[in-house]
Amino acid sequence: MNFTSTTHIKIFKTAWFNKHAKKAGIQDKELCDAAEELMQGIWDAELGGNVYKKRLNENRHRSIILTKTSTYWIYTYLFSKADRENISEDELKAFKKLSKDYSKLSTEQLNTQVENEELMEICHACTNQI
Repeated sequence: MNFTSTTHIKIFKTAWFNKHAKKAGIQDKELCDAAEELMQGIWDAELGGNVYKKRLNENRHRSIILTKTSTYWIYTYLFSKADRENISEDELKAFKKLSKDYSKLSTEQLNTQVENEELMEICHACTNQI
């Protein structure tokens, strides 16, 4: 599905996130439900630079989500609460840079990432505004 400019907020996951979410048993429905909460301002931490942390999988995992406000959210990183407490400062800096890079993507570039399966759209009807 092509990304176009509409009032709908698109929700994506990276190929890396998809692989790890499958291993953790996290379904797209849970990601969409969590995204709806994010759009209502319900997250576990706003880390700055359009980077957010959100609990998933009955609080067993943490996700890092990047946003281009009012346009799209991208699930980027997943980690188990049992494996680590949080991301490092260096990782946060890298996620902030990645968020900035994603925000500069043109519609054509975003479509190319979807076509190449680098990004996968998972929610097609999120209409809440941030």
